[in-house]
Amino acid sequence: MIVKYLESLHNGIQSQILSRYAIGYILRGTKYIYDGDKRQTLSRGDVFYLGIGHHYIENVPEGGQPYEEVLFYYTPGDLQRILMHLNITYGLNISNEHSCENCRNRTHVAMPAWNSLRNFFINANNYLRDEECRHDETGESIKMTELIYLIASHEDCCIKSKLLSNIDAAKENFEQIIYDHIFKDISIEELAKLTNRSLTSFKKEFRRHFQMPPHKWYIRQRLMHSRLLLISTSKSVSEIGNECTFPNTSHFIKLFKKEYQMTPATYRHRHLSTPDSEPKPVMRQVQENEAIREAL
Repeated sequence: MIVKYLESLHNGIQSQILSRYAIGYILRGTKYIYDGDKRQTLSRGDVFYLGIGHHYIENVPEGGQPYEEVLFYYTPGDLQRILMHLNITYGLNISNEHSCENCRNRTHVAMPAWNSLRNFFINANNYLRDEECRHDETGESIKMTELIYLIASHEDCCIKSKLLSNIDAAKENFEQIIYDHIFKDISIEELAKLTNRSLTSFKKEFRRHFQMPPHKWYIRQRLMHSRLLLISTSKSVSEIGNECTFPNTSHFIKLFKKEYQMTPATYRHRHLSTPDSEPKPVMRQVQENEAIREAL
């Protein structure tokens, strides 16, 4: 699916939940992607990859004009079908030896688009302006094939590495179950059963995907969400703790302090008292299908 996304107002930090992989391109404005205490800045001409799961983003309009991006959503099945077609029909041989910290430890990567990719997205934007093209499944398939070709045939880089890592459908199913239960009170044993694995096998595969044990990873994801709620909403510390699956407020404060070296209240105060920080509108949680409805 191809989507043209516009955002006329600065809506602050949003929690976006994706059930498919996405590759996008920024046409206008600035995009921030949050990862713990780090914030990655993307601007016009950058291409980015978003994996399945939760992403914390902020889209900022520019010069009185809406923020604009083009997004391509795909599944491992789509990717396998296209790569097989490119190999059989055109003899495209694909290899990838790229590996870096971004690729291993993040569910998003971004980089400036190279010339052919930049021209492709500009043409895709023009394509989406035609009402008839928006409902042309064959046209969308051809565009998706062209995008995959441009990335797969390019020299090794983060975007290519992330794209090719999505071929495994079993990996997608495993990750989807993990992300679906971030804010649910569920045991590791129950998660193992949901993924049809023994507890030992589940823990090994989890570490292979996320580079840390399940309990530690879930705590970190929940604390990351709580941190963004602190700076983007007026909810109390106890309300935020409950929302992030920490019903015991004292325990929540202790875990937060261990992760960020300060209490939730101090963290909020420091952010709001920073001279160059602007008050953020309430953080919204945007499902993928909601974002698509708003896009066109």
